[in-house]
Amino acid sequence: MPRKAHTSALVAALKSALKSQGITYRTLADRLKLSEASVKRLFAEESFTLRRMEEICVVLGVDFFELARIARGSSAETDEMTLKQEETLAADPRLLGLFYLLFNDWKVEAVLEVYDLQRAECTLLLAHLEKAGLLEIGANDVVRLKVPKSLRLRRDGPIRRSHGRSVVADFLQADFAAQQGFFRFEFRELSPASVAHLERKLERIAQEFHELAELDSYLPPERRRTTGLVVGMRPWAMSWVTGLKRRDEAHSAERKSAKATQ
Repeated sequence: MPRKAHTSALVAALKSALKSQGITYRTLADRLKLSEASVKRLFAEESFTLRRMEEICVVLGVDFFELARIARGSSAETDEMTLKQEETLAADPRLLGLFYLLFNDWKVEAVLEVYDLQRAECTLLLAHLEKAGLLEIGANDVVRLKVPKSLRLRRDGPIRRSHGRSVVADFLQADFAAQQGFFRFEFRELSPASVAHLERKLERIAQEFHELAELDSYLPPERRRTTGLVVGMRPWAMSWVTGLKRRDEAHSAERKSAKATQ
């Protein structure tokens, strides 16, 4: 989405939030210590500084990430590629890699400069992406995405099935501390209500991860680096830690052993 479109979406989100809370331009002007005319001009010209936008967020009682979600049109919904589009990307790792970079606002020239990719092959890959309906190629290899920034991979789609396990395994094998990463693994006994509470918080963290990426997309590639985030939680038997097994697990193992010897 062009920068102007991003700004317009944020301004529209501010207007919507003000209306829902019954805050008029006059009230907002009083709280910001501005004239009502100045506030009206800010909205009409969409000439907000980041600091001013943050001040309005404080008045509204929302943070900037919440505003970004409202601006996208939904706080929870995400978009997915078609099954055929995911199958196309899953079948060719280089095609998938190029799409990932372009989706993260890399320019074609920057990709060619940083990655081991010849222009002829890049042109061919771009044509495949255009044919798949994922982007349009303009003059001088200017790319326009045809998919929204809220795009997420299908939970059990072709890309996750083809590359998900190997990517996660490779990610977890690293020495997090040596690479200036962060890793925590905790386990305790929790009630279903507590698990549901934590799931909502983890979902929020994952959402903020994407929101920060969208905000950082304005930065040049050299000021960004690919960062992985693993969010997961599940029931887990810790018998391998203590050497103890639950009675139902032990009886199940005994039955299997007995059947095997018969």
